[in-house]
Amino acid sequence: MSADARFDWLRWAAVAWALVALVVLFAVAFGSSARRDAIEQARTQAVRRAALEAGALAAEVEKFRVLPFVLVELPDVAEALTAGGAGTQRLDRTLRALAQQTGATVFYAIARDGIARSASNAGDPDSFVGHDFRFRPYFVDSLRNGQSEYFAQGSVTGRPGLFLARRAGTAAAPAGVVVVKIEFDRIERLWRSATQSVLVVDRDGVIVVGSDRGRRFRTIMPLSPERRAAIARSRQFGDIMPGDAGLRVADGVARTADGRRFLLVEQPLPSLNWRLLHLEPLAPVLAAADDRTRVATLVIAVVLTAAAGLVYWGMTRRRRAHAAREFLESEVLRRTAELTDAYRDLQAEGEERALADSRYRAAREELAQANRLGSIGTITTSVAHELNQPLAAIRTAAENGQKLLARERIDETRENLSLIVALTQRIASITGELLSYARRGRSEPALVPLDEIVDGALLLVGDTFRRAGVALEIVRAPDLPRLRVARIRIEQVLVNLLTNALDAVAGVSGARVVLKVERRGDAVRLGVADNGGGVDPAMAEAIFQPFYTGKPAGTGLGLGISREIVQDHGGTLHVTRSEAGGALFVVDLPLEKERVP
Repeated sequence: MSADARFDWLRWAAVAWALVALVVLFAVAFGSSARRDAIEQARTQAVRRAALEAGALAAEVEKFRVLPFVLVELPDVAEALTAGGAGTQRLDRTLRALAQQTGATVFYAIARDGIARSASNAGDPDSFVGHDFRFRPYFVDSLRNGQSEYFAQGSVTGRPGLFLARRAGTAAAPAGVVVVKIEFDRIERLWRSATQSVLVVDRDGVIVVGSDRGRRFRTIMPLSPERRAAIARSRQFGDIMPGDAGLRVADGVARTADGRRFLLVEQPLPSLNWRLLHLEPLAPVLAAADDRTRVATLVIAVVLTAAAGLVYWGMTRRRRAHAAREFLESEVLRRTAELTDAYRDLQAEGEERALADSRYRAAREELAQANRLGSIGTITTSVAHELNQPLAAIRTAAENGQKLLARERIDETRENLSLIVALTQRIASITGELLSYARRGRSEPALVPLDEIVDGALLLVGDTFRRAGVALEIVRAPDLPRLRVARIRIEQVLVNLLTNALDAVAGVSGARVVLKVERRGDAVRLGVADNGGGVDPAMAEAIFQPFYTGKPAGTGLGLGISREIVQDHGGTLHVTRSEAGGALFVVDLPLEKERVP
């Protein structure tokens, strides 16, 4: 290997290592940024979810908090807790009816001796009547303080719940305690069905409610000996003593025993003295960020490699051109030497050969000159032809301008200016409509003429239909009313339906789309029909489901979003078969009823 080749090899090896280093540095920097962004986005989403979950739990409790205050005022409570007899049976029936109406798990009344005298489940196999509840803190605290709230596992049913208790009678002469027990099975099922990982812990860190029943009555932090003894005395969790939940919490991250990591968002529940912990899995979040990093790194690697390849190709081409030029120069020198020798030999042949050679050279020079003159003529003719057209146009425009100025044809000038103004207004309306549609938001409803909504949608899709060569027929009834709607959102529905219809007739001979607008009683109907392949009746509802699409590049969101927009305005959107054999999408929107002054 020559010294130059060895130098080139070392240089390109250094370039390759530099490219590798750049790609690695980019991957590290981009990956770190992508992970931070992904975690931040996931945390924002988790905060919103935790707030919703905490609100739902607090609302579930709040709707039952007032019930103990109502129960102590029932006329049969005092009689049932003191005398028993017929008053107890009447109270049983009243409590059962109230439990069925409110959805509470059970209502019951405890006499001051701790024995339940009446309950909404009286007569059932798991009836609370006759059971002793003196050991329960909510009974003791209610007699002493007037009311109490306590979460525990039921001593009779074995099902956990929140006990809301209130004293009946006065502090000096209490008749007993009325209790409402509420369970959280419905909310837990809702969290599980939504695949949410939610834990609700009490002040001791014991998990009392959650989407994972396997962690119920386990703790996320150690219990002191005093608290363990108090829990055992009150039998708060039955025969279960809270053990470790297998969660390690630090810096907003929770780790399980098997190594899984979760984003931890805490939402306080001050009215219950609880905390709601929302756990968002980190693995899919980081995996998505890593996927983006791999794609971005691959793109950068391809771009840098392509750039290096182009540079190498350019240098190689220049090197080859230089070598070819040196070869040609050497060949020219060699041939020149040969010609010189030949010329010397020819000089020796005499004057006649010299004269003939001179005439030959003169003739050759004349031919070369003629050839050059012919080339110059061709180039001149081409340039003249190219210049004639713009020159003629300029001259014609100038002459017309002189004639118009000489004739003082002011009216025609005014008409031209009016036409220019109209065209600029048309351009402004198109750009304004496009900018408005881009900024969709949830605009506030207002009374809008239906004609303006239809015209706005047609302005957005009309050019698309014209370029596709598809006939768009508009059939609208006269004197269309005004609707109280968010105009941009209804235009979005029309644009979605018209665009879908255009896609449906792609490749159809005699493709045709019809938009029909009419009034029907207290509503208006907008129908978009096509003569495409139509929609299978069995899929008439499935196509409105999110992410369902029949187009290769579709998102599956257009029809679902359109139906939601129509329903938000009190209307309906459905699909049927059109008269032309394709699909007919029908939007019915109610008219605003006249207000009585």
